[in-house]
Amino acid sequence: MMSNANVVSDDVSSLAAVEHGEQPILYSYWRSSCSWRVRIALNLKEIPYDIKPISLIKSGGEQHCNEYREVNPMEQVPALQIDGHTLVESLAIMHYLEETRPQRPLLPQDVLKRAKVREICEVIASGVQPLQNLIVLIHVGEEKKKEWAQHWITRGFRAIEKLLSTSAGKFCVGDEITLADCCLVPQVFNARRFHVDLRPYPIILRIDRELEGHPAFRAAHPSNQPDCPPEAAK
Repeated sequence: MMSNANVVSDDVSSLAAVEHGEQPILYSYWRSSCSWRVRIALNLKEIPYDIKPISLIKSGGEQHCNEYREVNPMEQVPALQIDGHTLVESLAIMHYLEETRPQRPLLPQDVLKRAKVREICEVIASGVQPLQNLIVLIHVGEEKKKEWAQHWITRGFRAIEKLLSTSAGKFCVGDEITLADCCLVPQVFNARRFHVDLRPYPIILRIDRELEGHPAFRAAHPSNQPDCPPEAAK
């Protein structure tokens, strides 16, 4: 899917499970990097889906309402309703897509390369993104949140740049787009948002530039989401 996803009514009280065989519904927030990863993967695999926007800030956060808690008990995005099931956590969702829709693969055949993809995904999804997530920044407080986010993103990017020095080709692992690229691009966006100096990470920057014009990545960009505020759109 290279065009914008369809939009499901944003009345949170009308949440309903998708019956098997219906088009998947992605519960997403426009600037959520975890939602963004899944949007990229769905687009790369050309899986049509509908977007159900869940605002992380409106009314104290729609993710905390009773109806959405039934969708995702962790009160986070994304959640994907697909094949009659509801899945949460971005990496679990992406691996499900890979295993059930193996066409247009996002994991290499080579066992070591597959491990390298998972390695980069885990560093970002476990070691970087959660530490600068909205819920953590609220706890840290307005005065310290920028410094806090910069510290943890910089720490993670030092490690990622080192990993990429031995795994990267055109993209994160070799010359084919993988799940690692789906995770990296949103995290680069986060780094820029918190004014992290990216000059020490030339491989990260090169890969990000390589992917910024790709139709699947462009369609998944926050500025192209139905819930993106007009002032934030490009």
